Amino acid sequence: MHTSNLLFIGTQEIIVIVILVLLLFGGKKIPELMRGLGRGVREFKEGQREDTSNRSNEQNNTNNNQ
Repeated sequence: MHTSNLLFIGTQEIIVIVILVLLLFGGKKIPELMRGLGRGVREFKEGQREDTSNRSNEQNNTNNNQ
């Protein structure tokens, strides 16, 4: 099974997945799950920004010391 085949899911499959998620978690729990997912994505992006800014600061310090 190739991963590229997994990306091509149809409308019927999406509807089935949504119904299963609703049955498993319930209507009240889904917004909480999405908020948590959004916070996680935000923290990940902030971590990436901090990492790139730290790298650029390290490079500037290295260039200044030479």
